[in-house]
Amino acid sequence: MGKGARDTKHDPYQALKFRGFRNFLTMRVFVTVAVQIQAVILGWHIYTLTKDPLSLGFIGLAEAIPALSVALIAGYIADHYNRKWLLRISVLVMLVCSLILLIVTYPRIAETLSLKQSIFIFYTTIILIGFARGFYSPAAFSLISQLVPRSAFANSSTWNSSFWQASAIAGPAIGGLLYGFYGITVCFGLIALLHAGGVVLISFIYLLEKQTIPEKAENIIESLLQGIRFVFSTKMLLGALTLDLFSVFFGGAVALLPVFANDILNTGPQGLGLLRAAPSVGAVLSMLFFAYNTPMNKPWRNLLIGVTGFGISIILFGLSKNFYLSLFFLFLSGGFDSVSVIIRSTILQLLTPDDMRGRVSAVNTMFIGSSNEIGAFESGLAAKMLGVIPSVIFGGSMTLMIAGITWVKTKDLLKVRFSGK
Repeated sequence: MGKGARDTKHDPYQALKFRGFRNFLTMRVFVTVAVQIQAVILGWHIYTLTKDPLSLGFIGLAEAIPALSVALIAGYIADHYNRKWLLRISVLVMLVCSLILLIVTYPRIAETLSLKQSIFIFYTTIILIGFARGFYSPAAFSLISQLVPRSAFANSSTWNSSFWQASAIAGPAIGGLLYGFYGITVCFGLIALLHAGGVVLISFIYLLEKQTIPEKAENIIESLLQGIRFVFSTKMLLGALTLDLFSVFFGGAVALLPVFANDILNTGPQGLGLLRAAPSVGAVLSMLFFAYNTPMNKPWRNLLIGVTGFGISIILFGLSKNFYLSLFFLFLSGGFDSVSVIIRSTILQLLTPDDMRGRVSAVNTMFIGSSNEIGAFESGLAAKMLGVIPSVIFGGSMTLMIAGITWVKTKDLLKVRFSGK
């Protein structure tokens, strides 16, 4: 439409006008806050028990392996069966796991367990949570397309990411304060309540569109391969996933925050909560800005800028010995990281056919959803071999190198534009 295209007003609240999407966001806030509290207190508790940074890496690995092992089949199920029910079952399993952790951390029971028994129960429960999250991610992602019209996909991606990041601010802060003042059992009590609330809220997610289910029965292997082929044949989608995978893998300093809080910055669990929340504060402010100013006008350029800024922020965090400077650099890392989150999730929504959303989301989970946990293992292993601070600097430097290589190899994508409509 040329110049007249600018006459169409951009509505920053478009997706929020749909009740089903609002209820979905509320459910996601409950579940995400619960998951974030759990990540903070388990990381701190296990590190205080073991005093080994590699134990923090094993937390990530214990969650990533089961999530990866079920990702493709979870995507298939999300495309062929009721997504709301898959979401409900996933959150219900998380609820059961939080109740198990509540019981084993209850003082009278905890004091009867040896260190090995406690660690075994913690890691076993984390593995179960990993399986649940492996199904949760494709179910949640694919459900969004049934809650808003296509014209609101970009806006829904921004708000979905914003609410997730807001939850990631509240969760660590609440977790650190509750753990510091009231202990781990109270934390798991709140986590269980939040997961129970999430299960209830799923019933109030009203669908705008019916789910598109393949009419003819498909061979499950061929069906899964279709999702993989689609991702690998879509250059921008594959590029965004790959870039995010390696930047998160090498830039996973968040996994080592219990070590920074305990041994380097000396802030205790309350400070750990603030350190965990800082990236999400930056991300929320960044995403609120992008709700009004879409980054999709020059997505590939903005994606590369975001990843580069993230790498620099991680390096500066590793060099900092001051608590407030460390908070600031983590704040910046979250702001830059949110750019790639918005662009990647919008590309996924815009380019993926509805009947393949579950499978493509599963591939996304394999690239991104578990790269945080595998990156946590890489960070723990690197910290064990190189030392904590050198490992963080190494990770940030690798992220910068990957961004540079990607820029050289994908200059043709700099010309691509999305209207977001």
